[in-house]
Amino acid sequence: MNDNSDLLNQLRIDRDAPPAPSGRGRIWLAVSLAVLLAAGIAAWIWRSPAAVPVHIAVAQAISGGGAAAGSILDASGYVVARRQATVSSKITGRMVELDIEEGEHVKAGQIIARLDDTNVRAALNQATAQLEYAKAGLAETEVNLANAQRDYDRQKSLLEKHFVSQAVVDNSRTTLEALQAQLATQRSNIAVAASGVSVAQRSLDDTIVRAPFSGVVTVKAAQPGEIVSPISAGGGFTRTGIGTIVDMDSLEIQVDVNENFINRVLPAQHVDAKLNAYPDWHIPAHVIAVIPTADRSKGTVTVRIALDQKDSRILPEMGVRVSFLVAATEDGGGNGASGVRVPSIAVQGTGETGVVFVVRGDTVERRAVRLGAADGDNVTVLAGLAPGDRIAVGDFTKLKDGAAIRVEQ
Repeated sequence: MNDNSDLLNQLRIDRDAPPAPSGRGRIWLAVSLAVLLAAGIAAWIWRSPAAVPVHIAVAQAISGGGAAAGSILDASGYVVARRQATVSSKITGRMVELDIEEGEHVKAGQIIARLDDTNVRAALNQATAQLEYAKAGLAETEVNLANAQRDYDRQKSLLEKHFVSQAVVDNSRTTLEALQAQLATQRSNIAVAASGVSVAQRSLDDTIVRAPFSGVVTVKAAQPGEIVSPISAGGGFTRTGIGTIVDMDSLEIQVDVNENFINRVLPAQHVDAKLNAYPDWHIPAHVIAVIPTADRSKGTVTVRIALDQKDSRILPEMGVRVSFLVAATEDGGGNGASGVRVPSIAVQGTGETGVVFVVRGDTVERRAVRLGAADGDNVTVLAGLAPGDRIAVGDFTKLKDGAAIRVEQ
Protein backbone atom coordinates (compact mmCIF):
# COMPACT_ATOMS: atom_id res chain seq x y z
CA MET A 1 0.00 0.00 0.00
CA ASN A 2 2.71 2.40 0.94
CA ASP A 3 4.71 1.41 -2.12
CA ASN A 4 1.85 2.23 -4.42
CA SER A 5 1.36 5.58 -2.75
CA ASP A 6 4.98 6.49 -3.25
CA LEU A 7 4.74 5.58 -6.92
CA LEU A 8 1.65 7.75 -7.37
CA ASN A 9 3.35 10.70 -5.61
CA GLN A 10 6.28 10.49 -7.99
CA LEU A 11 3.91 10.73 -10.97
CA ARG A 12 2.08 13.79 -9.54
CA ILE A 13 2.86 17.27 -11.14
CA ASP A 14 3.96 19.91 -8.62
CA ARG A 15 2.23 23.08 -9.84
CA ASP A 16 3.74 25.26 -7.08
CA ALA A 17 7.42 24.79 -8.26
CA PRO A 18 9.02 27.55 -10.43
CA PRO A 19 9.19 26.77 -14.13
CA ALA A 20 12.58 25.68 -15.54
CA PRO A 21 14.33 28.34 -17.62
CA SER A 22 14.05 28.00 -21.37
CA GLY A 23 16.90 28.40 -23.95
CA ARG A 24 15.92 32.00 -24.84
CA GLY A 25 16.04 33.05 -21.19
CA ARG A 26 19.55 31.77 -20.84
CA ILE A 27 20.62 33.87 -23.86
CA TRP A 28 19.18 37.07 -22.41
CA LEU A 29 20.90 36.33 -19.11
CA ALA A 30 24.32 36.01 -20.82
CA VAL A 31 23.80 39.25 -22.76
CA SER A 32 22.93 41.11 -19.58
CA LEU A 33 26.05 39.84 -17.84
CA ALA A 34 28.24 40.90 -20.83
CA VAL A 35 26.75 44.42 -20.84
CA LEU A 36 27.39 44.79 -17.12
CA LEU A 37 31.02 43.61 -17.56
CA ALA A 38 31.68 46.07 -20.45
CA ALA A 39 30.22 48.93 -18.45
CA GLY A 40 32.50 48.07 -15.52
CA ILE A 41 35.60 48.02 -17.76
CA ALA A 42 34.64 51.32 -19.35
CA ALA A 43 34.13 52.91 -15.95
CA TRP A 44 37.56 51.65 -14.80
CA ILE A 45 39.28 53.02 -17.92
CA TRP A 46 37.50 56.37 -17.56
CA ARG A 47 38.55 56.71 -13.93
CA SER A 48 42.21 55.58 -14.46
CA PRO A 49 44.80 58.10 -15.97
CA ALA A 50 45.61 57.74 -19.70
CA ALA A 51 49.06 56.34 -20.53
CA VAL A 52 51.34 58.80 -22.40
CA PRO A 53 52.83 57.34 -25.60
CA VAL A 54 56.63 57.67 -25.59
CA HIS A 55 59.73 56.43 -27.35
CA ILE A 56 62.75 55.11 -25.51
CA ALA A 57 66.31 56.51 -25.73
CA VAL A 58 69.23 54.81 -24.01
CA ALA A 59 72.07 56.80 -22.42
CA GLN A 60 75.31 55.87 -24.15
CA ALA A 61 78.63 55.88 -22.30
CA ILE A 62 81.34 58.18 -23.61
CA SER A 63 84.58 56.28 -24.08
CA GLY A 64 87.80 57.80 -22.79
CA GLY A 65 89.27 57.90 -26.30
CA GLY A 66 86.26 59.57 -27.88
CA ALA A 67 86.58 62.94 -29.54
CA ALA A 68 83.98 64.53 -27.30
CA ALA A 69 85.12 62.87 -24.06
CA GLY A 70 84.47 65.24 -21.18
CA SER A 71 83.27 68.06 -23.44
CA ILE A 72 81.48 70.78 -21.49
CA LEU A 73 81.22 73.40 -24.23
CA ASP A 74 81.40 73.57 -28.02
CA ALA A 75 82.23 76.65 -30.08
CA SER A 76 83.08 77.54 -33.67
CA GLY A 77 85.85 79.80 -34.90
CA TYR A 78 88.71 80.18 -37.36
CA VAL A 79 92.40 79.48 -37.65
CA VAL A 80 94.29 82.77 -37.56
CA ALA A 81 97.94 83.79 -37.75
CA ARG A 82 99.30 85.91 -34.96
CA ARG A 83 102.20 86.93 -37.20
CA GLN A 84 101.45 87.95 -40.74
CA ALA A 85 102.28 91.02 -42.80
CA THR A 86 101.35 92.61 -46.10
CA VAL A 87 104.80 93.67 -47.27
CA SER A 88 105.18 96.99 -49.08
CA SER A 89 108.00 99.29 -50.07
CA LYS A 90 109.12 102.20 -47.90
CA ILE A 91 109.24 104.55 -50.89
CA THR A 92 107.10 105.11 -53.96
CA GLY A 93 108.55 103.69 -57.12
CA ARG A 94 108.09 101.43 -60.13
CA MET A 95 108.71 97.77 -59.44
CA VAL A 96 111.16 96.19 -61.85
CA GLU A 97 111.58 92.76 -60.24
CA LEU A 98 109.36 90.42 -58.21
CA ASP A 99 110.84 87.24 -56.75
CA ILE A 100 107.91 85.60 -54.93
CA GLU A 101 104.99 83.32 -55.82
CA GLU A 102 102.00 82.11 -53.80
CA GLY A 103 102.88 79.15 -51.61
CA GLU A 104 106.61 79.88 -51.67
CA HIS A 105 108.60 79.73 -48.43
CA VAL A 106 110.79 82.75 -47.76
CA LYS A 107 113.48 83.44 -45.15
CA ALA A 108 113.85 86.55 -43.01
CA GLY A 109 115.81 89.19 -44.97
CA GLN A 110 115.33 87.46 -48.33
CA ILE A 111 114.93 89.83 -51.30
CA ILE A 112 111.39 89.60 -52.64
CA ALA A 113 111.23 92.65 -54.95
CA ARG A 114 113.27 95.50 -56.43
CA LEU A 115 112.19 99.00 -57.43
CA ASP A 116 113.64 101.24 -60.14
CA ASP A 117 116.68 102.91 -58.55
CA THR A 118 117.78 105.18 -61.40
CA ASN A 119 116.82 108.49 -59.77
CA VAL A 120 117.83 107.34 -56.29
CA ARG A 121 121.25 106.25 -57.51
CA ALA A 122 121.73 109.63 -59.23
CA ALA A 123 120.87 111.38 -55.98
CA LEU A 124 123.40 109.20 -54.20
CA ASN A 125 126.10 110.13 -56.72
CA GLN A 126 125.30 113.82 -56.23
CA ALA A 127 125.49 113.52 -52.44
CA THR A 128 128.78 111.69 -52.74
CA ALA A 129 130.21 114.45 -54.96
CA GLN A 130 129.13 117.09 -52.47
CA LEU A 131 130.89 115.19 -49.72
CA GLU A 132 134.11 115.05 -51.74
CA TYR A 133 133.85 118.78 -52.49
CA ALA A 134 133.45 119.50 -48.77
CA LYS A 135 136.49 117.38 -47.98
CA ALA A 136 138.57 119.24 -50.60
CA GLY A 137 137.54 122.58 -49.09
CA LEU A 138 138.55 121.32 -45.68
CA ALA A 139 141.98 120.32 -46.98
CA GLU A 140 142.48 123.76 -48.49
CA THR A 141 141.45 125.46 -45.27
CA GLU A 142 143.83 123.29 -43.28
CA VAL A 143 146.73 124.34 -45.55
CA ASN A 144 145.86 128.04 -45.20
CA LEU A 145 145.47 127.64 -41.46
CA ALA A 146 148.92 126.08 -41.13
CA ASN A 147 150.43 128.95 -43.10
CA ALA A 148 148.56 131.52 -41.00
CA GLN A 149 149.83 129.84 -37.84
CA ARG A 150 153.45 130.10 -39.02
CA ASP A 151 153.00 133.73 -40.03
CA TYR A 152 151.50 134.58 -36.64
CA ASP A 153 154.37 132.91 -34.80
CA ARG A 154 156.92 134.81 -36.94
CA GLN A 155 155.23 138.14 -36.36
CA LYS A 156 155.20 137.60 -32.62
CA SER A 157 158.96 136.90 -32.60
CA LEU A 158 159.60 140.04 -34.66
CA LEU A 159 157.45 142.04 -32.29
CA GLU A 160 159.63 140.93 -29.39
CA LYS A 161 162.68 142.27 -31.26
CA HIS A 162 160.79 145.48 -32.11
CA PHE A 163 161.03 144.87 -35.85
CA VAL A 164 157.25 145.08 -36.43
CA SER A 165 154.43 146.93 -34.83
CA GLN A 166 151.65 145.52 -32.68
CA ALA A 167 149.14 146.14 -35.49
CA VAL A 168 150.91 143.69 -37.75
CA VAL A 169 150.76 141.01 -35.08
CA ASP A 170 147.04 141.68 -34.49
CA ASN A 171 146.28 141.34 -38.19
CA SER A 172 148.17 138.07 -38.33
CA ARG A 173 146.21 136.73 -35.35
CA THR A 174 142.90 137.79 -36.90
CA THR A 175 143.75 135.91 -40.07
CA LEU A 176 144.61 132.82 -38.02
CA GLU A 177 141.35 132.91 -36.04
CA ALA A 178 139.29 133.43 -39.22
CA LEU A 179 140.87 130.35 -40.78
CA GLN A 180 140.21 128.36 -37.60
CA ALA A 181 136.50 129.30 -37.76
CA GLN A 182 136.46 128.44 -41.47
CA LEU A 183 137.96 125.05 -40.63
CA ALA A 184 135.15 124.35 -38.15
CA THR A 185 132.61 125.34 -40.81
CA GLN A 186 134.24 123.04 -43.35
CA ARG A 187 134.10 120.18 -40.92
CA SER A 188 130.37 120.86 -40.34
CA ASN A 189 129.86 120.92 -44.11
CA ILE A 190 131.52 117.53 -44.36
CA ALA A 191 129.20 116.15 -41.65
CA VAL A 192 126.16 117.50 -43.53
CA ALA A 193 127.40 116.08 -46.81
CA ALA A 194 128.04 112.72 -45.14
CA SER A 195 124.48 112.75 -43.80
CA GLY A 196 123.21 113.45 -47.31
CA VAL A 197 125.15 110.45 -48.59
CA SER A 198 123.69 108.30 -45.81
CA VAL A 199 120.15 109.40 -46.67
CA ALA A 200 120.71 108.73 -50.35
CA GLN A 201 122.19 105.33 -49.53
CA ARG A 202 119.15 104.48 -47.39
CA SER A 203 116.85 105.51 -50.21
CA LEU A 204 118.82 103.23 -52.51
CA ASP A 205 118.52 100.40 -49.99
CA ASP A 206 114.77 101.01 -49.77
CA THR A 207 114.43 100.14 -53.44
CA ILE A 208 115.12 96.56 -52.37
CA VAL A 209 112.17 94.97 -50.52
CA ARG A 210 113.04 92.14 -48.12
CA ALA A 211 110.96 89.62 -46.16
CA PRO A 212 110.48 90.84 -42.58
CA PHE A 213 110.36 87.28 -41.19
CA SER A 214 110.34 83.68 -42.33
CA GLY A 215 107.03 82.37 -43.60
CA VAL A 216 104.88 81.40 -46.56
CA VAL A 217 103.65 83.75 -49.26
CA THR A 218 99.85 83.62 -49.36
CA VAL A 219 99.09 86.61 -51.62
CA LYS A 220 100.99 88.23 -54.50
CA ALA A 221 99.48 91.70 -54.86
CA ALA A 222 101.65 93.42 -57.51
CA GLN A 223 103.45 92.75 -60.77
CA PRO A 224 106.66 94.15 -62.32
CA GLY A 225 106.00 97.48 -64.03
CA GLU A 226 103.40 98.64 -61.50
CA ILE A 227 103.90 101.59 -59.16
CA VAL A 228 104.03 100.59 -55.50
CA SER A 229 103.85 102.92 -52.53
CA PRO A 230 103.47 102.71 -48.76
CA ILE A 231 100.44 105.01 -49.01
CA SER A 232 97.44 105.03 -51.32
CA ALA A 233 98.03 107.41 -54.23
CA GLY A 234 97.56 107.78 -57.94
CA GLY A 235 93.77 107.48 -58.05
CA GLY A 236 93.73 103.79 -57.17
CA PHE A 237 96.34 102.71 -59.73
CA THR A 238 99.14 102.50 -57.17
CA ARG A 239 99.70 99.24 -55.31
CA THR A 240 100.05 99.62 -51.57
CA GLY A 241 101.22 96.06 -51.04
CA ILE A 242 103.53 93.64 -52.82
CA GLY A 243 102.57 90.41 -51.08
CA THR A 244 101.36 88.84 -47.84
CA ILE A 245 103.62 86.61 -45.77
CA VAL A 246 102.28 84.38 -42.99
CA ASP A 247 104.33 82.77 -40.25
CA MET A 248 102.80 79.28 -40.12
CA ASP A 249 104.37 78.63 -36.73
CA SER A 250 102.17 81.36 -35.26
CA LEU A 251 98.85 79.77 -36.25
CA GLU A 252 96.25 79.53 -33.52
CA ILE A 253 92.47 79.30 -33.14
CA GLN A 254 90.15 82.11 -32.18
CA VAL A 255 86.55 81.34 -31.20
CA ASP A 256 83.68 83.45 -29.92
CA VAL A 257 82.05 81.93 -26.83
CA ASN A 258 78.64 83.02 -25.61
CA GLU A 259 79.16 85.13 -22.53
CA ASN A 260 76.62 82.99 -20.63
CA PHE A 261 79.04 80.03 -20.82
CA ILE A 262 82.41 81.79 -20.58
CA ASN A 263 82.70 80.58 -16.95
CA ARG A 264 83.36 77.10 -18.35
CA VAL A 265 86.57 78.24 -20.07
CA LEU A 266 89.81 78.38 -18.09
CA PRO A 267 93.43 79.19 -19.05
CA ALA A 268 95.45 76.11 -20.09
CA GLN A 269 92.22 74.08 -20.39
CA HIS A 270 92.49 71.14 -22.81
CA VAL A 271 90.58 71.51 -26.07
CA ASP A 272 89.72 69.11 -28.87
CA ALA A 273 89.66 70.83 -32.29
CA LYS A 274 88.24 69.62 -35.59
CA LEU A 275 88.75 71.43 -38.88
CA ASN A 276 85.67 71.72 -41.07
CA ALA A 277 87.81 70.45 -43.94
CA TYR A 278 88.89 67.35 -41.94
CA PRO A 279 85.97 66.53 -39.60
CA ASP A 280 87.44 63.16 -38.54
CA TRP A 281 90.82 64.60 -37.54
CA HIS A 282 91.04 65.49 -33.86
CA ILE A 283 93.71 68.07 -33.06
CA PRO A 284 94.85 68.48 -29.45
CA ALA A 285 94.95 72.08 -28.27
CA HIS A 286 94.75 74.19 -25.13
CA VAL A 287 93.42 77.59 -24.12
CA ILE A 288 95.96 80.43 -24.28
CA ALA A 289 93.83 83.20 -22.84
CA VAL A 290 90.34 84.62 -22.60
CA ILE A 291 90.36 88.11 -24.10
CA PRO A 292 89.17 90.34 -21.23
CA THR A 293 86.39 92.11 -23.11
CA ALA A 294 83.00 91.20 -24.55
CA ASP A 295 81.30 92.10 -27.81
CA ARG A 296 78.05 93.75 -26.77
CA SER A 297 76.49 93.39 -30.22
CA LYS A 298 77.00 89.61 -30.30
CA GLY A 299 77.14 88.87 -26.59
CA THR A 300 80.33 86.85 -27.00
CA VAL A 301 83.86 86.73 -25.61
CA THR A 302 86.89 85.85 -27.78
CA VAL A 303 89.06 82.94 -26.66
CA ARG A 304 92.57 82.25 -28.00
CA ILE A 305 93.51 78.58 -28.39
CA ALA A 306 96.98 77.19 -29.13
CA LEU A 307 97.45 74.20 -31.43
CA ASP A 308 99.51 71.48 -29.77
CA GLN A 309 100.08 69.77 -33.11
CA LYS A 310 101.54 71.54 -36.16
CA ASP A 311 100.60 70.26 -39.59
CA SER A 312 100.77 71.57 -43.15
CA ARG A 313 97.05 70.88 -43.55
CA ILE A 314 96.22 73.61 -41.07
CA LEU A 315 95.83 76.84 -43.04
CA PRO A 316 94.89 80.39 -42.05
CA GLU A 317 91.19 81.32 -42.09
CA MET A 318 90.04 77.67 -42.02
CA GLY A 319 86.82 77.05 -40.13
CA VAL A 320 87.19 74.97 -36.98
CA ARG A 321 84.95 73.58 -34.25
CA VAL A 322 86.36 73.11 -30.77
CA SER A 323 85.21 71.20 -27.69
CA PHE A 324 86.36 72.45 -24.32
CA LEU A 325 87.15 69.41 -22.20
CA VAL A 326 86.28 69.02 -18.53
CA ALA A 327 89.23 68.96 -16.14
CA ALA A 328 90.27 65.65 -14.61
CA THR A 329 89.44 66.90 -11.11
CA GLU A 330 85.82 67.43 -12.15
CA ASP A 331 85.13 64.01 -13.57
CA GLY A 332 86.59 62.19 -10.59
CA GLY A 333 89.50 60.58 -12.35
CA GLY A 334 92.20 61.00 -14.89
CA ASN A 335 90.76 58.93 -17.73
CA GLY A 336 89.17 61.86 -19.48
CA ALA A 337 85.73 60.16 -19.74
CA SER A 338 82.80 62.09 -18.28
CA GLY A 339 79.05 61.52 -18.44
CA VAL A 340 76.86 59.96 -21.09
CA ARG A 341 75.44 61.02 -24.42
CA VAL A 342 71.69 61.21 -25.08
CA PRO A 343 69.53 62.64 -27.89
CA SER A 344 68.87 66.34 -27.54
CA ILE A 345 65.11 65.80 -27.93
CA ALA A 346 65.12 63.75 -24.70
CA VAL A 347 66.28 66.72 -22.60
CA GLN A 348 64.35 69.77 -21.45
CA GLY A 349 66.27 72.95 -20.74
CA THR A 350 69.43 74.65 -21.98
CA GLY A 351 72.56 75.97 -20.37
CA GLU A 352 74.16 74.09 -17.51
CA THR A 353 71.11 72.17 -16.22
CA GLY A 354 68.20 70.27 -17.72
CA VAL A 355 65.48 67.70 -16.98
CA VAL A 356 64.96 64.14 -18.29
CA PHE A 357 62.31 61.47 -17.57
CA VAL A 358 63.85 58.13 -16.67
CA VAL A 359 61.67 55.08 -17.41
CA ARG A 360 60.80 52.94 -14.38
CA GLY A 361 58.59 50.09 -15.57
CA ASP A 362 55.32 51.62 -16.83
CA THR A 363 55.99 55.02 -15.25
CA VAL A 364 58.62 57.74 -15.47
CA GLU A 365 60.77 59.48 -12.90
CA ARG A 366 61.60 63.18 -13.34
CA ARG A 367 65.34 63.82 -12.86
CA ALA A 368 67.53 66.94 -13.01
CA VAL A 369 70.83 66.57 -14.89
CA ARG A 370 73.94 68.69 -15.52
CA LEU A 371 74.50 69.31 -19.21
CA GLY A 372 77.69 69.51 -21.20
CA ALA A 373 78.32 70.27 -24.85
CA ALA A 374 75.85 69.62 -27.65
CA ASP A 375 77.13 67.77 -30.69
CA GLY A 376 74.67 67.69 -33.56
CA ASP A 377 71.54 65.82 -32.45
CA ASN A 378 73.13 64.64 -29.19
CA VAL A 379 74.02 66.31 -25.92
CA THR A 380 76.48 65.30 -23.21
CA VAL A 381 75.07 64.78 -19.71
CA LEU A 382 77.84 65.24 -17.17
CA ALA A 383 75.88 64.23 -14.06
CA GLY A 384 72.51 62.68 -13.22
CA LEU A 385 72.48 59.71 -15.62
CA ALA A 386 74.34 56.43 -15.86
CA PRO A 387 75.16 54.46 -19.01
CA GLY A 388 72.22 52.26 -19.97
CA ASP A 389 69.50 54.41 -18.34
CA ARG A 390 66.28 54.39 -20.41
CA ILE A 391 64.87 57.84 -21.07
CA ALA A 392 61.36 58.73 -22.27
CA VAL A 393 61.05 60.83 -25.40
CA GLY A 394 57.58 62.23 -25.95
CA ASP A 395 55.18 65.10 -25.24
CA PHE A 396 56.83 66.83 -22.26
CA THR A 397 53.60 68.73 -21.52
CA LYS A 398 51.98 65.43 -20.54
CA LEU A 399 54.94 63.87 -18.77
CA LYS A 400 55.40 64.35 -15.05
CA ASP A 401 56.94 62.49 -12.14
CA GLY A 402 55.12 59.13 -11.79
CA ALA A 403 53.14 59.49 -15.03
CA ALA A 404 52.06 56.26 -16.73
CA ILE A 405 53.55 55.67 -20.16
CA ARG A 406 53.00 53.45 -23.15
CA VAL A 407 56.14 52.55 -25.08
CA GLU A 408 55.82 52.81 -28.84
CA GLN A 409 58.32 51.35 -31.24
